[in-house]
Amino acid sequence: MQHFFVKPEQITGNKIIITGEDVKHIKNVLRMKHGEEISISNGVDDNEYRAEISQIGEDEIICDLLFVKEDGVELPVMFTLFQGMPKSDKMELIIQKAVELGVARVVPVETARAVVKLDGRKAQAKTERWRKISEAAAKQSKRAFVPEVTLPMTMEEAVRMAGKLDISAIPYELAKGMDTMREFVEKVKGLANRSKDGDSLIPTAGIFIGPEGGFTEEEVTLAAETGIVPVSLGRRILRTETAGMAVLSILMYETEI
Repeated sequence: MQHFFVKPEQITGNKIIITGEDVKHIKNVLRMKHGEEISISNGVDDNEYRAEISQIGEDEIICDLLFVKEDGVELPVMFTLFQGMPKSDKMELIIQKAVELGVARVVPVETARAVVKLDGRKAQAKTERWRKISEAAAKQSKRAFVPEVTLPMTMEEAVRMAGKLDISAIPYELAKGMDTMREFVEKVKGLANRSKDGDSLIPTAGIFIGPEGGFTEEEVTLAAETGIVPVSLGRRILRTETAGMAVLSILMYETEI
Protein backbone atom coordinates (compact mmCIF):
# COMPACT_ATOMS: atom_id res chain seq x y z
CA MET A 1 0.00 0.00 0.00
CA GLN A 2 1.30 3.44 -0.95
CA HIS A 3 2.07 5.86 1.89
CA PHE A 4 1.95 9.67 1.74
CA PHE A 5 2.43 12.67 4.04
CA VAL A 6 0.11 15.65 4.44
CA LYS A 7 -0.07 18.58 6.84
CA PRO A 8 -2.54 18.27 9.76
CA GLU A 9 -4.78 20.98 8.27
CA GLN A 10 -5.20 18.84 5.13
CA ILE A 11 -7.20 16.36 7.20
CA THR A 12 -10.64 17.80 7.90
CA GLY A 13 -13.47 15.62 9.13
CA ASN A 14 -13.63 12.57 6.90
CA LYS A 15 -11.77 14.20 4.01
CA ILE A 16 -8.03 14.28 3.28
CA ILE A 17 -6.61 16.52 0.56
CA ILE A 18 -3.24 15.68 -1.03
CA THR A 19 -1.40 18.47 -2.85
CA GLY A 20 2.08 19.20 -4.22
CA GLU A 21 4.40 16.77 -5.99
CA ASP A 22 2.48 13.75 -4.70
CA VAL A 23 -0.43 14.63 -7.00
CA LYS A 24 1.68 14.08 -10.13
CA HIS A 25 3.24 10.99 -8.58
CA ILE A 26 -0.16 9.45 -7.85
CA LYS A 27 -1.59 10.34 -11.27
CA ASN A 28 1.31 9.91 -13.67
CA VAL A 29 3.72 7.48 -12.00
CA LEU A 30 1.56 5.22 -9.86
CA ARG A 31 -1.47 5.71 -12.13
CA MET A 32 -3.80 5.20 -9.20
CA LYS A 33 -7.57 5.30 -9.73
CA HIS A 34 -10.73 6.19 -7.83
CA GLY A 35 -11.46 3.72 -5.06
CA GLU A 36 -7.85 2.73 -4.40
CA GLU A 37 -6.80 2.67 -0.74
CA ILE A 38 -3.74 4.53 0.54
CA SER A 39 -2.01 5.16 3.86
CA ILE A 40 -1.41 8.71 5.14
CA SER A 41 0.52 10.34 8.01
CA ASN A 42 0.25 13.97 9.09
CA GLY A 43 3.85 14.28 10.32
CA VAL A 44 2.73 15.25 13.82
CA ASP A 45 0.96 12.42 15.63
CA ASP A 46 1.80 8.71 15.49
CA ASN A 47 -1.41 7.69 13.74
CA GLU A 48 -1.85 6.05 10.36
CA TYR A 49 -4.82 7.36 8.39
CA ARG A 50 -6.29 4.88 5.94
CA ALA A 51 -8.15 6.55 3.09
CA GLU A 52 -9.76 5.87 -0.27
CA ILE A 53 -9.19 8.06 -3.33
CA SER A 54 -12.49 9.72 -4.27
CA GLN A 55 -11.48 12.57 -6.63
CA ILE A 56 -8.44 13.13 -8.82
CA GLY A 57 -8.01 16.74 -9.89
CA GLU A 58 -5.31 18.76 -11.62
CA ASP A 59 -3.76 20.10 -8.42
CA GLU A 60 -5.18 17.94 -5.65
CA ILE A 61 -6.30 14.45 -4.74
CA ILE A 62 -9.33 14.19 -2.44
CA CYS A 63 -9.63 11.09 -0.29
CA ASP A 64 -12.32 9.72 2.02
CA LEU A 65 -11.05 8.75 5.48
CA LEU A 66 -11.80 5.09 6.19
CA PHE A 67 -10.29 4.64 9.66
CA VAL A 68 -7.43 5.72 11.89
CA LYS A 69 -4.87 3.20 13.09
CA GLU A 70 -3.46 4.34 16.44
CA ASP A 71 -0.97 1.55 17.23
CA GLY A 72 1.97 3.80 16.44
CA VAL A 73 5.02 3.01 14.30
CA GLU A 74 7.63 5.24 15.91
CA LEU A 75 10.25 4.19 18.45
CA PRO A 76 9.81 5.37 22.07
CA VAL A 77 13.17 7.18 21.86
CA MET A 78 14.03 9.84 19.28
CA PHE A 79 17.45 8.92 17.89
CA THR A 80 19.78 11.38 16.18
CA LEU A 81 22.50 9.97 13.94
CA PHE A 82 25.55 12.24 13.82
CA GLN A 83 27.23 10.90 10.69
CA GLY A 84 30.79 11.82 9.72
CA MET A 85 30.69 12.84 6.06
CA PRO A 86 31.57 9.79 3.92
CA LYS A 87 32.94 9.66 0.38
CA SER A 88 30.92 9.24 -2.80
CA ASP A 89 27.17 8.69 -2.44
CA LYS A 90 27.38 6.64 0.75
CA MET A 91 25.46 9.31 2.65
CA GLU A 92 22.39 8.59 0.56
CA LEU A 93 22.46 4.92 1.52
CA ILE A 94 23.10 5.77 5.18
CA ILE A 95 20.13 8.15 5.32
CA GLN A 96 17.83 5.71 3.58
CA LYS A 97 18.63 2.82 5.92
CA ALA A 98 18.72 4.98 9.05
CA VAL A 99 15.20 6.22 8.29
CA GLU A 100 14.00 2.66 7.75
CA LEU A 101 15.45 1.70 11.15
CA GLY A 102 13.59 4.49 12.94
CA VAL A 103 16.02 7.39 13.31
CA ALA A 104 14.38 10.77 13.98
CA ARG A 105 17.17 13.01 12.67
CA VAL A 106 20.38 12.74 10.65
CA VAL A 107 23.16 15.30 11.15
CA PRO A 108 26.01 15.29 8.57
CA VAL A 109 29.23 16.16 10.42
CA GLU A 110 32.39 17.62 8.89
CA THR A 111 35.06 15.84 10.91
CA ALA A 112 38.85 16.13 10.72
CA ARG A 113 39.24 12.99 8.59
CA ALA A 114 36.21 13.56 6.36
CA VAL A 115 37.31 13.76 2.74
CA VAL A 116 34.14 15.52 1.59
CA LYS A 117 33.97 19.25 2.29
CA LEU A 118 30.95 21.24 1.13
CA ASP A 119 30.69 25.00 0.74
CA GLY A 120 27.44 26.89 1.31
CA ARG A 121 25.79 26.35 -2.07
CA LYS A 122 26.88 22.72 -2.43
CA ALA A 123 25.86 21.99 1.16
CA GLN A 124 22.37 23.35 0.54
CA ALA A 125 21.96 21.36 -2.69
CA LYS A 126 23.22 18.14 -1.10
CA THR A 127 20.99 18.61 1.91
CA GLU A 128 17.91 19.08 -0.28
CA ARG A 129 18.79 15.84 -2.07
CA TRP A 130 19.24 14.03 1.26
CA ARG A 131 15.91 15.33 2.53
CA LYS A 132 14.14 13.90 -0.50
CA ILE A 133 15.79 10.55 0.20
CA SER A 134 14.60 10.76 3.81
CA GLU A 135 11.05 11.46 2.64
CA ALA A 136 11.09 8.58 0.15
CA ALA A 137 12.41 6.18 2.79
CA ALA A 138 9.79 7.42 5.28
CA LYS A 139 7.03 6.72 2.77
CA GLN A 140 8.40 3.27 1.98
CA SER A 141 8.68 2.28 5.65
CA LYS A 142 5.36 3.94 6.56
CA ARG A 143 6.87 6.29 9.13
CA ALA A 144 4.61 8.73 10.99
CA PHE A 145 6.82 11.67 10.01
CA VAL A 146 9.74 12.50 7.72
CA PRO A 147 13.01 12.44 9.71
CA GLU A 148 14.94 15.68 9.61
CA VAL A 149 18.24 15.99 7.74
CA THR A 150 20.16 19.07 8.86
CA LEU A 151 22.74 21.08 6.99
CA PRO A 152 26.30 19.80 7.56
CA MET A 153 27.91 21.08 10.75
CA THR A 154 31.30 20.95 12.44
CA MET A 155 32.19 18.43 15.11
CA GLU A 156 32.07 21.19 17.72
CA GLU A 157 28.55 22.17 16.65
CA ALA A 158 27.42 18.54 16.64
CA VAL A 159 28.80 17.96 20.13
CA ARG A 160 26.93 21.03 21.39
CA MET A 161 23.71 19.73 19.84
CA ALA A 162 24.25 16.31 21.41
CA GLY A 163 24.72 17.98 24.79
CA LYS A 164 21.01 18.86 24.71
CA LEU A 165 19.99 15.19 24.30
CA ASP A 166 19.33 12.81 27.18
CA ILE A 167 22.22 10.51 26.28
CA SER A 168 24.72 10.02 23.44
CA ALA A 169 27.47 7.58 22.49
CA ILE A 170 30.45 7.62 20.15
CA PRO A 171 31.68 4.23 18.90
CA TYR A 172 35.48 4.22 18.97
CA GLU A 173 37.90 1.40 18.21
CA LEU A 174 39.99 2.12 21.33
CA ALA A 175 37.01 2.03 23.71
CA LYS A 176 37.45 -0.74 26.27
CA GLY A 177 35.29 -3.81 25.71
CA MET A 178 31.70 -4.50 24.73
CA ASP A 179 30.52 -3.73 28.26
CA THR A 180 30.62 -0.06 27.27
CA MET A 181 28.04 -0.70 24.55
CA ARG A 182 25.93 -2.93 26.77
CA GLU A 183 25.79 -0.25 29.45
CA PHE A 184 24.75 2.37 26.90
CA VAL A 185 22.00 0.12 25.52
CA GLU A 186 20.67 -0.51 29.03
CA LYS A 187 20.48 3.23 29.69
CA VAL A 188 18.63 3.77 26.41
CA LYS A 189 16.22 0.96 27.32
CA GLY A 190 15.57 2.77 30.59
CA LEU A 191 14.66 5.90 28.63
CA ALA A 192 12.38 3.84 26.37
CA ASN A 193 10.59 2.31 29.36
CA ARG A 194 10.03 5.78 30.77
CA SER A 195 8.40 6.76 27.49
CA LYS A 196 6.24 3.63 27.41
CA ASP A 197 5.04 4.36 30.94
CA GLY A 198 3.39 7.52 29.69
CA ASP A 199 6.02 10.23 30.17
CA SER A 200 4.82 13.16 28.07
CA LEU A 201 8.37 14.08 27.01
CA ILE A 202 9.83 11.74 24.40
CA PRO A 203 13.43 10.87 25.43
CA THR A 204 16.30 11.59 23.06
CA ALA A 205 19.57 9.83 22.26
CA GLY A 206 22.45 10.44 19.86
CA ILE A 207 24.90 8.20 18.01
CA PHE A 208 28.15 9.55 16.54
CA ILE A 209 29.63 7.64 13.59
CA GLY A 210 33.01 8.57 12.12
CA PRO A 211 33.83 8.87 8.40
CA GLU A 212 36.34 6.66 6.59
CA GLY A 213 39.38 6.73 8.86
CA GLY A 214 37.27 7.26 11.97
CA PHE A 215 37.43 10.01 14.57
CA THR A 216 40.65 11.55 15.78
CA GLU A 217 41.65 11.14 19.41
CA GLU A 218 41.00 14.86 19.91
CA GLU A 219 37.42 14.53 18.60
CA VAL A 220 36.69 11.60 20.89
CA THR A 221 38.14 13.53 23.84
CA LEU A 222 35.97 16.54 22.97
CA ALA A 223 32.91 14.33 22.85
CA ALA A 224 33.75 12.55 26.11
CA GLU A 225 34.28 15.87 27.91
CA THR A 226 30.72 16.81 26.95
CA GLY A 227 29.31 13.56 28.37
CA ILE A 228 29.15 11.59 25.12
CA VAL A 229 30.11 8.02 26.03
CA PRO A 230 32.84 6.21 24.02
CA VAL A 231 31.64 2.65 23.28
CA SER A 232 33.01 -0.39 21.47
CA LEU A 233 31.27 -2.21 18.62
CA GLY A 234 33.50 -5.27 18.94
CA ARG A 235 36.86 -6.44 17.71
CA ARG A 236 36.18 -5.90 14.02
CA ILE A 237 36.45 -2.51 12.31
CA LEU A 238 33.18 -1.63 10.58
CA ARG A 239 32.84 0.60 7.54
CA THR A 240 31.19 3.97 8.15
CA GLU A 241 28.08 2.87 6.25
CA THR A 242 27.87 -0.29 8.40
CA ALA A 243 28.59 1.06 11.88
CA GLY A 244 25.55 3.31 12.20
CA MET A 245 23.24 0.61 10.90
CA ALA A 246 24.65 -1.88 13.39
CA VAL A 247 24.04 0.46 16.34
CA LEU A 248 20.58 1.52 15.18
CA SER A 249 19.56 -2.10 14.60
CA ILE A 250 20.51 -2.99 18.17
CA LEU A 251 18.67 0.02 19.59
CA MET A 252 15.57 -0.63 17.46
CA TYR A 253 15.42 -4.22 18.68
CA GLU A 254 15.94 -3.28 22.31
CA THR A 255 13.47 -0.38 22.43
CA GLU A 256 10.71 -1.41 20.01
CA ILE A 257 7.29 -1.32 21.66
